[in-house]
Amino acid sequence: MILNTPQPPYYAVIFVSIQTSDIEGYAEMSKKLSESAKKHEGFYGEESVRDGMGISISYWKDLESIKKWKEDLDHRFAIKMGKEKWYKSYKVRIAKVERDYGFNL
Repeated sequence: MILNTPQPPYYAVIFVSIQTSDIEGYAEMSKKLSESAKKHEGFYGEESVRDGMGISISYWKDLESIKKWKEDLDHRFAIKMGKEKWYKSYKVRIAKVERDYGFNL
């Protein structure tokens, strides 16, 4: 499903990853983080796909909201586990969305 976001400007956190073969506990943590993010002020939603490479995009009101999410204890633990166990590599990009458009949303 394509997420309906508010009128720009807002921010997108783009997380691109390649997993290792050891993904024990990954699905549970991913679900927990999705639920936790929904409780954070400034969170607008997320879109994600995994087919070899994973791409997750979360949408946020402002940079302060993103900073607070990065400091979340569950998120910090997931970052640690990602580096130690779940990911061969990953990249995070933060972008300001200045325009969006589409149809049939």
